[in-house]
Amino acid sequence: MIVSRDWAGKTFAVLGLARSGAATVSALLAGGANVVAWDRDPTKRDALKPLPFRGGGGGEASPQIVRPEDAPHPNPSPEGQGLTLVDLDTVDLSGFDALVVSPGVPLNTHPLAAKAGAAGVPVIGDIELFAQARHGLPPHKVVGITGTNGKSTTTALVHHILKTAGVPSLMGGNIGLPILGQEPLPRGGVYVLELSSYQIDLTESLDCDVAVLLNITPDHLDRYDGFAGYAASKARLFAMQSAGHVAVVGTGDAVSANIAQGLAGRTDDLMTIMPDSQIDQSRWPALQGPHNAQNAQAAIAVARALGVGEDAIERGLASYASLPHRMQHVATRNGVAFVNDSKATNPESTAPALGAFPRVHWIVGGKRKGDDLDACAAHLDHVVAAYTIGEAAQTFFDVLKDKVPVVEQSGTLEAAVAHAAAAAQPGDTVLLSPACASFDQFRDFEARGDAFRAAVEALA
Repeated sequence: MIVSRDWAGKTFAVLGLARSGAATVSALLAGGANVVAWDRDPTKRDALKPLPFRGGGGGEASPQIVRPEDAPHPNPSPEGQGLTLVDLDTVDLSGFDALVVSPGVPLNTHPLAAKAGAAGVPVIGDIELFAQARHGLPPHKVVGITGTNGKSTTTALVHHILKTAGVPSLMGGNIGLPILGQEPLPRGGVYVLELSSYQIDLTESLDCDVAVLLNITPDHLDRYDGFAGYAASKARLFAMQSAGHVAVVGTGDAVSANIAQGLAGRTDDLMTIMPDSQIDQSRWPALQGPHNAQNAQAAIAVARALGVGEDAIERGLASYASLPHRMQHVATRNGVAFVNDSKATNPESTAPALGAFPRVHWIVGGKRKGDDLDACAAHLDHVVAAYTIGEAAQTFFDVLKDKVPVVEQSGTLEAAVAHAAAAAQPGDTVLLSPACASFDQFRDFEARGDAFRAAVEALA
């Protein structure tokens, strides 16, 4: 795992013990820190049994939850170090070195974040801990990739190109395994991090050798003071960079273009991706569509900035395979392609998927983030039929009924798949690209994509 001896003797509170939280606790303890942790889910607390508890309490039995008055004070003596489980809502955070939270904790509304702020305690995430640990790692570089849409594909593509070129690489952040839980790279390695705005909010000192902003469109506005606040969060990735480090910015939207203009003084280390640049994607089977043109251009810019040769870049682009739930071809049945793009959780990310296929049976809907599909308007001529599902089924039925030839309010994903498959002709594409979050009917976008695959496999 990745640890820092700078954590030794310090006291951290950790809220949330899912994968990244559990990896954070393990790394902090390995670095010699004292950890006070909490998760409301007892199964997540029980999963920490093998770790060293302060004063015992782990092992076969469920770890003991201590009373607030028995929680350790910050900076305990070395013999008292270890892990303590206690409801953090009941703990005085004064004197703690940091409160470490998962990106899912809303900093603008969560009472514990406000409590930490009032006590003068930094609120950080595991990416900031990684940044703190960097000076103890073998010489390496870090690529940070953000944007409303396309960041997962671009992160995975950069990682794949580096591996193709023989460069040691790890992928983490908002994708893959928790970064602190992975083994450090050897000298010359590259850490490729997908960074959501939430993760950037929890990071203070991540100096990326290459920082990438793909695009900014309205999203997650419940967490920010309007769109400007969301955009400012993304832009902080560049503010943390040292002079001479590379910035790659897509200029396909006005906000990102303005950020690029503000960075223009860094003439030697700013690379821009123009929205209408012509690029031959015919040799890259998993990178079709206009959105993947931008993703590919960003990955190419990053690889060049890292010194990867053109031949290796081309081999990586040609051999890249789609990530699950991101324009993923799951089957072809009777000449009809079935494509899982469940990760498209807003209209802006769905629009290029519609543009990638000539005749689309579009499955759309879920927990909507707005009442319109205006961002998809330019590609609606590709839609031969739409099947609306979930909470947005009625709203999107009304939006689309006069704009595409056929619209059906299917309600469920299973019904939509069955009806689309029955209506599709050879050469058509049945596309799940919901333009919505999944939480009305599914645990997450991955569960929704898995349900799509299962429904396709169940077709007669």
